[in-house]
Amino acid sequence: MTESESLPTVSASGEVVRREPRQTALDGLRDFQDLILARLGDLGLPTEDVLVTLNQRHALLQSTEHALAGLDDEQLARSAYIAKMIMAGSVGLFDAALNYLWDETVIELRKRVIGYDLSYFYAVAEKSENRRKELKTAEDLIKLDDAKLLNGAREIGLISDVGYHQVDHIRFMRNYASAAHPNQVALTGLQLADWLETCIREVITLPHNNVVAEIKKLVVNVQAAKLDSTYLAQTAVFFKELPAEKADTLAYGLFGVYTTIGTEPHTLDNIRDLWPKLWPYVSEDARFWAGTRLARFLADADHAQAVLARQLIDLAQGGSYLPEAVKVSEMAEALDELMDVHLALNNFYNEPRVARRLAELVGQHGSVPENLVRQYVKTLVTVFLTNGNGEVFAADPIYLDLIGRFDPYQASLALRAFAYPEISSQLQRPLSRTKWTELLSVIDVKITGRPERELLEAVREFPGTPDKLRLDSGIRRYLDALPR
Repeated sequence: MTESESLPTVSASGEVVRREPRQTALDGLRDFQDLILARLGDLGLPTEDVLVTLNQRHALLQSTEHALAGLDDEQLARSAYIAKMIMAGSVGLFDAALNYLWDETVIELRKRVIGYDLSYFYAVAEKSENRRKELKTAEDLIKLDDAKLLNGAREIGLISDVGYHQVDHIRFMRNYASAAHPNQVALTGLQLADWLETCIREVITLPHNNVVAEIKKLVVNVQAAKLDSTYLAQTAVFFKELPAEKADTLAYGLFGVYTTIGTEPHTLDNIRDLWPKLWPYVSEDARFWAGTRLARFLADADHAQAVLARQLIDLAQGGSYLPEAVKVSEMAEALDELMDVHLALNNFYNEPRVARRLAELVGQHGSVPENLVRQYVKTLVTVFLTNGNGEVFAADPIYLDLIGRFDPYQASLALRAFAYPEISSQLQRPLSRTKWTELLSVIDVKITGRPERELLEAVREFPGTPDKLRLDSGIRRYLDALPR
């Protein structure tokens, strides 16, 4: 029996037979579809390949009840975009349904950010000083693109690493398979229902863990009133228990709040008290980042902010992390801009210009400043792997040339890049996996140390997909054996 055929409603003996619920639902969808398509035809509009099949719509509607089970009555009542998603899906417009699902996810993420601490979030999520000056109130959240909103939420712990990995994939599909742009991607009802459940589980209903709750309380207290010595001593103990990445995120946030013009005097006092206690638990990356921020303030003639940044660096006796020269500021700006254009929708047109600027800086000055090496390698690996939708052909030769200039240490950092959540998320995509294999071939000859060679061999022999590398305990042991 085909989808368009009807089951008999009367038995051989003449008795009325009840229709199966599935057929009743399909008949309802079919009747509505026939009405709409007939009207489109009367208007002279296309009717072929406008709507997805009835079976796919039925699969979505059957699965949504299970996906929605994680929401309580209050959450259901305010989920207008989920209602629109289900409505669009039932009509057969799956690309529009994906748009509505992403709208609901972004709204919930923004609510979580507002309920946390806006100034702290902006300091972590927006790395550009100039753009961060425009971010002050809840209304300014719309100025932050979805990729930065999502990554900032991950950094401060509003979503988990696993949740980020999954939701970032939905963001990618929204950009390239939804009604936001013309496309030929076919979505299924089970895909949409699964993504709905993911967004509910990993964003809308995900509870804060204890560390995130304690950091939130600390950030609120820092800005509320002068902290007493007892609280400061307790906080120093708390710093010892922080996971490394959370210590870095806290440092980024406190640094951003401290260097914001107009911060209350008691808040400045509190951060000055806390900063030397936090510094021992901050990574080398975060320490060099603080020095780079000072260079950016100097280059932009933001003298008041430069004074504040230097105060924190001096407090921590971090003189070795000060910038080498103005080049640091210029290259940092180029790297930030390259990431921004790479994440934007018009990256195919804008990346080559910024890539050429970065190549000029590297060639003109010979080598990458020490405190930018990690950001430099991470950025190059990110853009070389593409956004998963296509290669930027005018920029790819530039990236290959720059990667070809890696020294053994930089090549080692590139080999370990899969450990970054953002890059691991990229490696879910087929094109990025192909580029990852190409990257390994380019850096192979540059990998000289025995631990690095062993890691390279383990990565190539890994039976799973490369986005699973960072989760494998065996791979983690190879990573732990490498010099920092």
